[in-house]
Amino acid sequence: MLKLISSTSSRVHCLTTATPSLRIKQEPNSVFYALGRLNGLTRRGHKNSLFRACFCSDSSDGSGSKPAVEVEEKGAESESGSDSKASSAIVSTYPRPEDYLTVVALPLPHRPLFPGFYMPIYVKDPKLLAALQESRKRQAPYAGAFLLKDESGPESSSSSETEKSVNDIKGKELFNSLHEVGTLAQISSIQGDQVILIGHRRLRITEMVSEDPLTVKVDHLKEKPYDKDDDVIKATSFEVISTLRDVLKTSSLWRDHVQTYSQHIGDFNFPRLADFGAAISGANKLQCQEVLEELDVHKRLQLTLELVKKEMEISKIQETIAKAIEEKISGEQRRYLLNEQLKAIKKELGLETDDKTALSAKFRERLEPNREKCPPHVLQVIEEELTKLQLLEASSSEFNVTRNYLDWLTVLPWGNYSDENFDVIRAQTILDEDHYGLTDVKERILEFIAVGKLRGSSQGKIICLSGPPGVGKTSIGRSISRALNRKFFRFSVGGLSDVAEIKGHRRTYIGAMPGKMVQCLKNVGTANPLVLIDEIDKLGRGHAGDPASALLELLDPEQNANFLDHYLDVPIDLSKVLFVCTANVVDNIPNPLLDRMEVISIAGYITDEKMHIARDYLEKAAQEACGVKPEQVEVTNAALLGLIENYCREAGVRNLQKHIEKIYRKIALRLVREGSSNEAVISGEVVQPTEAKAEVVDETDQPAAANETAVEVESVRNSSHELRSESSVKTSDQPQDSKDAIDTEELQETETTKAVEKVLVDPSNLADFVGKPVFHADRIYDQTPVGVVMGLAWTAMGGSTLYIETTHVEQGEGKGALHVTGQLGDVMKESAQIAHTLARAILLEKEPDNPFFANTKLHLHVPAGATPKDGPSAGCTMITSMLSLAMKKPVRKDLAMTGEMTLTGKILPIGGVKEKTIAARRSEVKTIIFPSANKRDYDELPPNVREGLDVHFVDDYSQIFNLAFNNDTAN
Repeated sequence: MLKLISSTSSRVHCLTTATPSLRIKQEPNSVFYALGRLNGLTRRGHKNSLFRACFCSDSSDGSGSKPAVEVEEKGAESESGSDSKASSAIVSTYPRPEDYLTVVALPLPHRPLFPGFYMPIYVKDPKLLAALQESRKRQAPYAGAFLLKDESGPESSSSSETEKSVNDIKGKELFNSLHEVGTLAQISSIQGDQVILIGHRRLRITEMVSEDPLTVKVDHLKEKPYDKDDDVIKATSFEVISTLRDVLKTSSLWRDHVQTYSQHIGDFNFPRLADFGAAISGANKLQCQEVLEELDVHKRLQLTLELVKKEMEISKIQETIAKAIEEKISGEQRRYLLNEQLKAIKKELGLETDDKTALSAKFRERLEPNREKCPPHVLQVIEEELTKLQLLEASSSEFNVTRNYLDWLTVLPWGNYSDENFDVIRAQTILDEDHYGLTDVKERILEFIAVGKLRGSSQGKIICLSGPPGVGKTSIGRSISRALNRKFFRFSVGGLSDVAEIKGHRRTYIGAMPGKMVQCLKNVGTANPLVLIDEIDKLGRGHAGDPASALLELLDPEQNANFLDHYLDVPIDLSKVLFVCTANVVDNIPNPLLDRMEVISIAGYITDEKMHIARDYLEKAAQEACGVKPEQVEVTNAALLGLIENYCREAGVRNLQKHIEKIYRKIALRLVREGSSNEAVISGEVVQPTEAKAEVVDETDQPAAANETAVEVESVRNSSHELRSESSVKTSDQPQDSKDAIDTEELQETETTKAVEKVLVDPSNLADFVGKPVFHADRIYDQTPVGVVMGLAWTAMGGSTLYIETTHVEQGEGKGALHVTGQLGDVMKESAQIAHTLARAILLEKEPDNPFFANTKLHLHVPAGATPKDGPSAGCTMITSMLSLAMKKPVRKDLAMTGEMTLTGKILPIGGVKEKTIAARRSEVKTIIFPSANKRDYDELPPNVREGLDVHFVDDYSQIFNLAFNNDTAN
């Protein structure tokens, strides 16, 4: 029904002339002069004109009542004017306000109306508005303003909910929702649905007269009699005035309120002071209503004093917050002004230019060393972008994009090449220092260097190093860059699925960046680095494109002279870059990409090579990493050999390195423990007999070898103790300081003796350092039984030997069949079927009267069933196993074979010759059968791999038959 008018311009409404500024000293018409009149100290005499003050409340924000004044000067204008004139003067109050005992009840939702103040409200009820207009026309412009009780919830409810609740309740419900004590309000003006009320005196509701609009009977309330000279009342009023003065010093808003009040003060007494303090305070409506209902002047002053004190505390907090914020803002503004002044001064003196000029100068300075080598099309793009940079505002987003683009364009090493070293002898030395073996890889690198020396420059090539993990593919790339004196950059593309990582993003995207190749050129600073692309066989493919196809332009020698990055959008010459790719299996590389590479296979290392690598490289690195001195440890060759054969059979040496580091870590722990115990004994903290020491060591859970070492170290401890005793006897007649110095020297010598004590690692205690063996001998049989033949296989970890076993399940006429097991792939299953068919034909030729295959159900098995096996090179081994069972003849001892079969008995070439040869040597096989087409592969093997082997090259199975069965050593 009612809505409080919100004031936008000021919380002070004055219907008269503007008020003069506030003066703190007590002069006539000042605030403190007005407040001081309560003391009777001064008198204000305006005899020529009479003022009536009405202090009004604007509670649109619910924070407090604000005073304003309407002034009526006798003889000014006639009261019969229009409503517009009535808004600037109080209408006639005849008959007197105290004559009204029945009034229309106006509900106030937010704050009560105090006598002497005015309040604008909105009346939405048409009947109530009509009643108020009728009352004003009858020269009875009075109504009762009563505060609504807070029954709907906390005062934090929204204004829309409060307005809704006021409009919904009427009649008796509204009557029950009003506080009993209110204010007799004069209707000053009505403009539309806006009604301005001026409070006159307190009322109390006695009963309801009518419901719509709500009319009630009221009693006029007066303050209880009080003694104006009462010291307690005076003291309370003085404290209110004192608090008001304190608030005036901090709150300019209060200063305006009190100044307005003081200019139009009438009869300023104690009750009016209490109402004034409560009306302009920021207290909630219930506290203000409590002041309104209090008729005892002393109690009312006390309540007001509480509200004003609370306002004082709020003002202090407000002042503290404002001061802190002002200091912060003023400090920032001061710093900003000083910086701007400094820039202006520097600019006037020519010491500094603006940001855009400085940026342009920086870019031009960066480009200047390479300007002659920079391609013309790139220079043109840079000049265009520099011109655009000068036209853009520094705050625009395009400015940052252009600045970043110029940053990348000018930082690239256009035409800046590093001086290559084509010394073949030096390159050979570097490669031998970093790697043992790998003759074919080193030879290819030396060829590349030799060609560059003859030509005077080297074109970039794409070399792909393929091989099992741990063979040193990545470290070979580093060695090549060191040998060629090229900068080195490595990035892995394993799992890469975003083409933008290679080709870059478009500059229109937020956070756009160039691709890896442009980032490489920026990092290395030369246009001919060695770029190692790691794990190229593990490229991913996602929603952002196919990176393998994007690499074609990067790696194709015919295209990378004009490589186009999406971010730079200018061609870049990558023809001088040497690309080295690494892969475990080249089969996973797409054929178009593989076609652009020169593949160099690294098969792995044999036992002899691993021994040299362990001695010359891995052992030294482990000693340095663990802080163990070479004279403290001795690892025998037999221990290293056992470590390689029983723990680290992989083609690479990474696992071997881990095991060697494990050995040295345990040795380091043992040395530290023994050193700590030795220091305790030498310092005299623990002195025990030799037997007791030995017993303590034996009680531990260390291996026997460790106990022996501990006992030996204990003997050193006891001998050191004896040496110390002897030295003390010899130096008994010397001064104490000399004795201490000699003792210290002898203790240091003893500790040195103890530190030199070596820890021996041999096959007997190897398991104490690295645990039980992981691998066992591939050779299961000393003498292969009937139906069993050793084959050779290739795996991603290197080569291995495997047995193929055949036995008969049942025999009977017409029961010839074949069953295969061992987790074989489709290719090996087909090879088994081919072998079964071919074995029947060969047996029919060799022994026509033997019906073995026609009447026998065979079971062929490849052991290690948990390992998947597939490939065509086991065909000849399967045939030999079946024929051995059919003819009941075992194959010759120390024989292994590999080869792919056709149905006519021809032997086709296979792959992995080096790996398979290494696997045969590891299993102590002396005789190997290879297809004739692989003879060239075998001849390329190092002499130490071929040494001691009897290799036969065959192209028809009949040759294998003769080697396997028609030999004197077969049995």
